[in-house]
Amino acid sequence: MINTTLCYIEQDGKYLLLHRVKKKNDINKDKWIGIGGKFEEKESPEDCIRREVLEETGLTLTRLEYRGIVTFISDGMSETEFMHLFTATGFEGSLKECDEGTLEWVPKQEVAKLPHWDGDLIFLDLLERGAPFFSLKLTYRGSTLTEALLNEKPVEKIPGKS
Repeated sequence: MINTTLCYIEQDGKYLLLHRVKKKNDINKDKWIGIGGKFEEKESPEDCIRREVLEETGLTLTRLEYRGIVTFISDGMSETEFMHLFTATGFEGSLKECDEGTLEWVPKQEVAKLPHWDGDLIFLDLLERGAPFFSLKLTYRGSTLTEALLNEKPVEKIPGKS
């Protein structure tokens, strides 16, 4: 079992995204994702996301909200991943260069047009709608989303996809 965090930092109708183009053997290669990473020993989800955001962006989060848990099951991963999902609307500091990819402020309405995991559209829609704390289970075969369960109920349609 792997525990990770992911944060969508918001400012002026935009999310700070990481275009994953620098790491070798990266499951997220060429995708646009939020900021986050794996837990270290004795970290809470909040400790982890604050550390990861600081390491990857140079920003210190000042207003953070824990929004949900996303469970990833994939034939390409040996373990189940539990991703603790956050949004942040307050931060201090200046952006720095990230060694995992390129950081860019992207208008929220443009995010769905960029390369991403299909399941991301589900939780981004939940974040945008202000959904209460949720549990989302996403099952992938390769890069194809084969099942999505929101609070144990099937998600019939992926937001933003026809």
